[in-house]
Amino acid sequence: MIRRGLLYLGVLSIILVSCESEELPETPPNIVLFLVDDMGWQDTSVPFWTQSTPFNARYKTPSMERLARDGMKFTQAYATPVCSPTRISLMTGMNAARHRVTNWTLEKDSIKRMEKNHSDLIFPYWNVNGMSPIAGDSLAVHAIPLPQALHDRGYFTIHAGKAHLGAIGTPGEEPLNLGFDVNIAGHAAGAPESYLGIENFGNGKEGKEVWAVPGLEAYHGKDIHLTEAITLEALKAIDSVATTQQPFFLYMSHYAVHTPIMADDRFMQKYLEKGLDSIEAKYASMVEGMDKSLGDIMDYLELKGLEEKTIVLFMSDNGGLSAHARGGEPHTHNKPLASGKGAMYEGGIREPMLVKWPGKTEPGSITDYQVIIEDFYPTILEMAEVDSLQTVQKIDGESFVEVLSGEWEYKGVRPLYWHYPNEWGPNGPGIGAASAVRKGDWKFVYFHADRRMELYNLKEDIGETKNLFEENPEKAKELAETLTNHLKSVKAQMPMDKKTGERVEYPFELL
Repeated sequence: MIRRGLLYLGVLSIILVSCESEELPETPPNIVLFLVDDMGWQDTSVPFWTQSTPFNARYKTPSMERLARDGMKFTQAYATPVCSPTRISLMTGMNAARHRVTNWTLEKDSIKRMEKNHSDLIFPYWNVNGMSPIAGDSLAVHAIPLPQALHDRGYFTIHAGKAHLGAIGTPGEEPLNLGFDVNIAGHAAGAPESYLGIENFGNGKEGKEVWAVPGLEAYHGKDIHLTEAITLEALKAIDSVATTQQPFFLYMSHYAVHTPIMADDRFMQKYLEKGLDSIEAKYASMVEGMDKSLGDIMDYLELKGLEEKTIVLFMSDNGGLSAHARGGEPHTHNKPLASGKGAMYEGGIREPMLVKWPGKTEPGSITDYQVIIEDFYPTILEMAEVDSLQTVQKIDGESFVEVLSGEWEYKGVRPLYWHYPNEWGPNGPGIGAASAVRKGDWKFVYFHADRRMELYNLKEDIGETKNLFEENPEKAKELAETLTNHLKSVKAQMPMDKKTGERVEYPFELL
């Protein structure tokens, strides 16, 4: 026994010496990507402008305030006007014009009813089936999904909440097919039938099966909001690997604050006492419930000693809903930004964004560096120390890691692009088939139906109130050419004009 023990100690000494002489590879950081649905740029007590607004005073989001104190605030972050294009860009690194999932997905092989019946335009068959891990799937974009790349790097990948990445009956409908190890409540639909546990989150409602949230049976019949239930399940999933050396990627993708607007009763009363109407009070309670989820995750990381090893990114998938379903006057819920969800104006595409990377981001820092949703793909892969990845897709996004670390050097102004050759449904300012480009302070918008062109200086006119197209034709021509070249280079789809039977012209072709 003594000899065996001495032998063991000798072997152990050799192992320890060997470990000291050869550095063990460091585990890459954990990553939490917190994505909110339909959250506007000002649906928070954190101001993302040069000044606080009345909307910032309305909402209570202490966890977002905490994340802003601990990390970096991006004041000029962008997504697309509606949800699925943003989510596909996030998962592929591709601009929407390239991946062609340009509208929200649900029905397989079918464009939207409102696209079939448009008065002026014939819409293209875009990639209505979403994304697919399988090459050759019809009307779907084939790509290496972000979670698959992270899974292959050794990450434990968790999907929690809204998926909305593929149509019903397609591979992309199921997050487990896209590289996630765990799927909590994600399926084809982009909205829940109900946020209430007492209503089984819509399960059991005849004719509403498509919208019923799957997989949360443990909470059926209970007085719990969907946001809370998904958060609890997400924390359980993290807990399963929290004590191991395996890094995790949590894609915390809430259904909130998408319609139906249903109160989170934990927070409702204070907003009624503020004098908000019942709909807006319900909406504000959903915002605070979402913020509570963020706080619960950050508290968990701190409790488990994971805070310094975990990157937290916060983003929304499109601008705040304002065209319908809200209280008060439509198209005013994002002011001074124009319009809201579905629009090419700032209210439809500008988002609240925060990033905390311990040891990298300076606490309380602010940047006006312009980012767009496809930038998240290369950024997160760089964070995860994925040095090389042979993707089947062309990556349009650019990593903003250097911005986070304060090492970014000015390399010139890059253009950001949006393309929506589709019909959303509701009417309103800036809503409808359109393309746009932002370059520096300038933004050019081209509307497909009437070929209207608009030019704005966002630094001087964040509300897009003064169209400078006639005043500054040279700048308009420059941006029209930039946008046209991009659309041509990615073979962007364009609608057909019903009257002429011809393709809608690219903007530069009209100048």
